Amino acid sequence: MPHLLGVVLAAGRGKRLRPLTDNRSKAMLPIAGKPMIERVMEMLVQGGADRFIVVVHPDDHALIRCFNQPAWASRVRLAYQEQRLGMAHALECTAPFIREDGASDLILASCDNLYPKGHVAALVARRRESGLDAALTLIQVRPEQIPTLAVVAMQHGRVTRIVEKPRPEEAPSDLGVPALYALSTHVLDYLPYVPASPRGEREFPDALRLLIEDGNRVEGLLVRERMTLTRPEDLLALNRYFLHHDPDCATIEASVPGDGSLLPPVRIEAGVELGPGCRVGPEVYLETGSCIGTGATLRQAVTLRGVTVEAGAVIEGTVLG
Repeated sequence: MPHLLGVVLAAGRGKRLRPLTDNRSKAMLPIAGKPMIERVMEMLVQGGADRFIVVVHPDDHALIRCFNQPAWASRVRLAYQEQRLGMAHALECTAPFIREDGASDLILASCDNLYPKGHVAALVARRRESGLDAALTLIQVRPEQIPTLAVVAMQHGRVTRIVEKPRPEEAPSDLGVPALYALSTHVLDYLPYVPASPRGEREFPDALRLLIEDGNRVEGLLVRERMTLTRPEDLLALNRYFLHHDPDCATIEASVPGDGSLLPPVRIEAGVELGPGCRVGPEVYLETGSCIGTGATLRQAVTLRGVTVEAGAVIEGTVLG
């Protein structure tokens, strides 16, 4: 199988996740023991990616340390986006590395979306087998979601137009374009011509628009659902999902008091302090450095490092960070 390069965009802070992202980036928020970005990259590996370029902000020291670890260091190069000027600009930061790599195509992903098993491989296969310049992930969206995404017009299976964040009444369809694309490296040629938006950002869908206007072949592959990390409630949903669907991450590494009770699935990391009589579970993730007070009860919850749950508290359906 031809070499497939994965490019992951992870230079954003995640403003809508504040205060959870006050002290770490969205990409480094934990999903049942692993940073979100690692979950995304594992998805890309399952889809055939064997080497990576990760776009990172220079101030994200935790992410930089993560990819200096042996498990990733030999497969990952870091490209630095010093100013957060949009997705097209972020991809442009990787262009020298992509050309040096010599790959003929790539899979481009944001660090905050996960898709059903098999979708990445199917997207790559669609691009390669049909000789497309781009294969876009498409998802049906509700009217209120349209202003948050690019939206496409389709004709005979081809993408004929792409509109970035239109008003619902101006959208050409209800097919949104989340940030997962299989691309020919030909798309890099269009990046210098992407204009800045009124917000001062250079948006990647504008590169796709130029690609389409030049007569290049672009198609889409519909996906039924995705899991996204945009708001605190998304972090809870992702952790609950992986506690159920990835048994390897449901582990207990801290000491549990004799009168404490656990109801699986839970993940309790080393370095968590559990007070007497506490009740934990189901669907609870306790990150190292958190402290659970005497007699506290946690159900369907996440506590991040540095959090102290008061004695006797009842925590359910929330993230504490």
